[in-house]
Amino acid sequence: MSLTAAAGLAPMGALGAAAAGPNWAAKYWDPERPFVQPGKALKVQAVLMYRTPVKKEATSWKSWGGVQTEESAAAEVARIAGELKALAARAEFPMEVVSIDKVMTTEQAVAVGNKGADVTIVYPATGSGDTLRALIPENGHAIVFLRKSSGPVYYWFESLSVRYLKTARAQPAGMPAAPAPRISANDVVVDDPAELLWRLRAFYGVKNFLGAKIVALGGARGKYDGRAPQIARERYKLNIVETDYVDFEKRISSALKDPAKMALAEKWTEQYLKIPGTTLDTARPFVVNGFALYGVFKDLMAEHGATAFTIGECMGTIMPMSQTTACLSLGLLNDEGLLAFCESDFVIVPAGMLLRHISGKPVFLHNSTFPHNAMVTCAHCTGPRRMDGMRYEPTRLVTHYESDYGAAPKVEMPVGQEVSFIDPEYATGRWVGMKGKVEANPFYEICRSQQDVRIEGNWKKLLSEVRDSHWVMVYGDYLREIGVAAPRIGVTWDNISET
Repeated sequence: MSLTAAAGLAPMGALGAAAAGPNWAAKYWDPERPFVQPGKALKVQAVLMYRTPVKKEATSWKSWGGVQTEESAAAEVARIAGELKALAARAEFPMEVVSIDKVMTTEQAVAVGNKGADVTIVYPATGSGDTLRALIPENGHAIVFLRKSSGPVYYWFESLSVRYLKTARAQPAGMPAAPAPRISANDVVVDDPAELLWRLRAFYGVKNFLGAKIVALGGARGKYDGRAPQIARERYKLNIVETDYVDFEKRISSALKDPAKMALAEKWTEQYLKIPGTTLDTARPFVVNGFALYGVFKDLMAEHGATAFTIGECMGTIMPMSQTTACLSLGLLNDEGLLAFCESDFVIVPAGMLLRHISGKPVFLHNSTFPHNAMVTCAHCTGPRRMDGMRYEPTRLVTHYESDYGAAPKVEMPVGQEVSFIDPEYATGRWVGMKGKVEANPFYEICRSQQDVRIEGNWKKLLSEVRDSHWVMVYGDYLREIGVAAPRIGVTWDNISET
């Protein structure tokens, strides 16, 4: 059985199909192209665990539960298939169900094994503890789904306990010895498919984050923590491809001298400026050159087979080469579904990559500011416009602030928009999370895309987290998903907005 969630998503190949080789096709940039999810589908295996007891007179012969016969087991498999099909249709990430199996014994559980799945969902209607343990993969992710009222009640709704689940507390002294649990109490869902969906979303993010490839033009670095690139390689297995400016200067110089490419850049500029809510407040050639730079960035990513990109020395070296700034160009990449970050800061880039895959939306990498009265101001010159993955927010094209040069988008986010943040503690492996609501889009003498955000939760905790560092922001609340993903990528998660 194979189910793929694809509603509203363009396949990753849609980006590469628009152009091949050194020449750009007219649709290499297309503002109407559906937003792309660059990740690989999450593969899910479902297993129903049950027994068919035989009736005996004058004794207890069955456990709790509404799945006690082959007929009821077949009906339950059909119910599971229907629910997973509906879940795949709702998911904003690609999801494939590789199999739905039935097991009655521990031997059958071992034989079923893992069929190439990223996540095993166990439906323990009845059966033994040894069988349940055998269904939890030693390496991989698992979720236990219990029924109380969404179908036939499960025996394990009563019997699942800390003997099988990790908790924040140690086992009480004197408890009978038992194998160490491989899943936690947070990996259990009762009745609610929505609770299942957000956990699967977290696992999708983990799958596409660990081991991902990213091109780092000008090399990799870390703001206030030079260990960050190496830690990103070791802890997150990131494949960081470092490329130099000697080669890149030739590429951008060639593009700027190519009449066909510059004619396309002019055409794309015209299209961009016609997007509703767009205002031009910088010199038009900066925008045209920004599209040329976008094309060269995208070519470089395609050559290395990467969907993520970051640039160092974006406030200096790149400007005389491209005769513009990288701000708009990075925003264009983000707006179509690729991952693009300025400053090559591998303190924040891993958090941004994970949050992008989990949320399915662009993330805004920005500078932090001193928290006060539950408020923070978020500002950078590379803000994506398509923050919800669909619409283009109202935007003024202005100069990059520090250089007063080039083209940078000042993106206006809706007042009242819910957002969530990750604030890494340098490269220590501890991430702080919070959520808030946009209150204003001011125009201070700071980086161009800027929002005043009211923090929800114990905002005073942020006073101990002031690092003059980068944060990442995304539309919506994804703090639960990050909390599930964090221990699976070796990160300590501190959510100050958790109630």
